[in-house]
Amino acid sequence: MTAPAIPQTSVLQVRQALLAREEIALLDVREEDPYAQGHPLFAANLPAGKIELDAWARIPRRDTFIVVYDDGEGLAEPAARTLQQLGYTQVTLLARGLQGWRDAEGELFIDVNVPSKSFGELVEAERHTPSLAAEEVQALIDAKADVVVLDARRYDEYHTMNIPTGVSVPGAELVLRAQALAPNPATQIIVNCAGRTRSIIGTQSLVNAGIPNPVAALRNGTIGWLLAGQTLERGASRRFDPAVHIDRAQAPQRARSVADRARVQRAQADDLARFVADAGRTTYLLDVRTPEEFAAGHLPGFRSAPGGQLVQETDHTAAVRGARLVLVDDDGVRANMSASWLAQMGWEVWVLDSAHPADFSETGAVVNQVPEPAGPIAWTTPEQLAAWLQQEPAGHTAVLDLTSSANYTQRHIPGAWFALRSQLAHAVASIPQARRYVLTCGSSLLARYSAQDLARLTGAEVQVLAGGTQAWIAQGLPLEHGETRLASPRTDRYRRPYEGTESPRAAMQAYLDWEFGLVEQLGRDGTHGFRVI
Repeated sequence: MTAPAIPQTSVLQVRQALLAREEIALLDVREEDPYAQGHPLFAANLPAGKIELDAWARIPRRDTFIVVYDDGEGLAEPAARTLQQLGYTQVTLLARGLQGWRDAEGELFIDVNVPSKSFGELVEAERHTPSLAAEEVQALIDAKADVVVLDARRYDEYHTMNIPTGVSVPGAELVLRAQALAPNPATQIIVNCAGRTRSIIGTQSLVNAGIPNPVAALRNGTIGWLLAGQTLERGASRRFDPAVHIDRAQAPQRARSVADRARVQRAQADDLARFVADAGRTTYLLDVRTPEEFAAGHLPGFRSAPGGQLVQETDHTAAVRGARLVLVDDDGVRANMSASWLAQMGWEVWVLDSAHPADFSETGAVVNQVPEPAGPIAWTTPEQLAAWLQQEPAGHTAVLDLTSSANYTQRHIPGAWFALRSQLAHAVASIPQARRYVLTCGSSLLARYSAQDLARLTGAEVQVLAGGTQAWIAQGLPLEHGETRLASPRTDRYRRPYEGTESPRAAMQAYLDWEFGLVEQLGRDGTHGFRVI
């Protein structure tokens, strides 16, 4: 029996929904790299191979209006049917896919986290956010001037490479901690990130909150630092002291004032209960404190979304444009400051004001609910797989690793092939035929969804490694590293020009030039709904 055709949605209907602030999940189901080469402003990247793992968490309401597209790769329709199997009832295809968007003269944006990056450029253009060039900041550091450098990125990014003397203070922490880190109001505060967005937003956060110190963004971040021919540190570990570096006196009032100016709404416990019970709206419940604080105790139903990264990666955290966001902290600063930016970005955002210490009762990480795979699965153990690989003729057993390409190159089972789940058929056709296939990934959570498909493609015995590559490692079994066997191209991750220190100068400069043009792109697109206070 032929499956019924999936309804189609026109580019005009998508634009109308965005302009009306209606809920819509516009999903690009390609891998991250092709997605980053061009997509609509509010398209969320949900790769076809990971839908079962991510959809329920990223699109929590099953009757959300969903529009799926690709660029002719044949991924959209199978992805749409997977979403239907997961219980989504309003799944449609973008008419003629990304080419239809082009033909309708829809604006295409490159890179990732574009709503936040374009908004940051708009903030600087309208508020003239103060900044200093890399050479000026280097001169201040060399002169041992009264200056502190606050790095607004995640700690792991800071640890990879940072401005000399810089301290890790991720974005949402800045207003809470800046005055404790620079108690002398004459101290110059420099805020940096890798490129521009988080340094602009972080600097403007301190300006908006009325911090008395002179504040400036490091113009163009670590990219600008490298382009100026200056040296970055690597492996630094300077972090704010969570027990000391906090302003409980003035920061809450300052943050609340900024949030009120941005028209952030206030929620009490009864509002939260009403939102959770509202089947007609999508509500994201987000704890904007640090991951460590979240793990130590959080409100039931809330997810960890550290505020600086939430503002930077809103398209990932809240894939449904037009949804309701409810933010919480335990200090009255981080949620209000994060919410102030989200409100300016056109979100309906609330801050939960009524949380008490006893309410933060759940501990540990939140584990996403995922569906069970269809059909039976044959499992094997690391010990059995090792025996097959050692004792059987070469090529008798083929191992397919569906982890991320970054994880694969870092370490994998000797002889294993890297494959993208969304390109499984092509990957299998490109490697020598085997009598037995074993699927793995980090934990085999993703790998198990491919067992039935792989059996159909090969007609061979298919097993899944219990516990995945992590179990193999725990047994002390041998490992390989590097790009030893790629059955799929490494398109699952877009190589950001601002990562590390080895990117070509031309790529870094091109990235900055692109960011400078985002405000003009926003004007041509016309769907953003941003409002800068």
